Amino acid sequence: MEKIAFLGLGHMGAPMAAHLLAAGHPLTVWNRTASRAELLVAKGARLAASPAEAVRDADVVLTMLATPEAVRDIARQIVPALRPGAHWVEMSTVGPEVVRELAAGLPPEVTLVDAPVMGSTDKAEAGTLGILAGGDADAVEQLLSALGTVTRTGPLGTGAALKLVVNTAVLGGVALVGEAMRLADALGIPEDTAKATLGRSALGGAVPRAFAEDVHFAVELAVKDVRLATEITRLPAMEAIRDHFEAHPDLAHEDIAAAVTRIRTEKP
Repeated sequence: MEKIAFLGLGHMGAPMAAHLLAAGHPLTVWNRTASRAELLVAKGARLAASPAEAVRDADVVLTMLATPEAVRDIARQIVPALRPGAHWVEMSTVGPEVVRELAAGLPPEVTLVDAPVMGSTDKAEAGTLGILAGGDADAVEQLLSALGTVTRTGPLGTGAALKLVVNTAVLGGVALVGEAMRLADALGIPEDTAKATLGRSALGGAVPRAFAEDVHFAVELAVKDVRLATEITRLPAMEAIRDHFEAHPDLAHEDIAAAVTRIRTEKP
């Protein structure tokens, strides 16, 4: 079995790593907060003391980190330690520019794949994520299928690009549901009636996410993702939606559903 290194054991990374371990792969893990690895270590994973140590003998390296800055920092540490023939699968939501930066800094004998995921913590735990794989993913596609359904998006960077498109639509829809419910509240429409009717509208897919209670996608990560998109091209509606999420720093670590509640109840 291929030796796997998994770096980043947050809300998404930990269950993803658990699926790879359950599939029988020798797994080495690293996380900035080492205690997040305890459950995986108890199930047979090896905890590395540093990112470089984690990847030194790995056939495949997967990174699932929160921000572009975190990915760049990890890259500085692991690139010198990657062995010839290794495959690095970058699964964070960082945009295509960062992917191009990473590729430019790699030796030719290391293959980079950008493979961000669609879905939140519930799908990560169930192993039913949507995986958007850009670049030469032939050698890792079967491995990634343990985490969900793989969609090949084209050349390197297209997975990261498509992920921004998807998140822009999802986060925009969630914020619009919040505003629609605010209007329903102002008009005296019963909540259940408004939610059910919106669920049958063009916003139907965003309604359950706007009121979800069993998933976690932090508001601060939503702000990061929308900012990445609005830095690429002018998106006036998304700039306004970014302002919605940024207006509530106290909700930074809460799920985006908490921002919907705040949108409904904040004073004019």
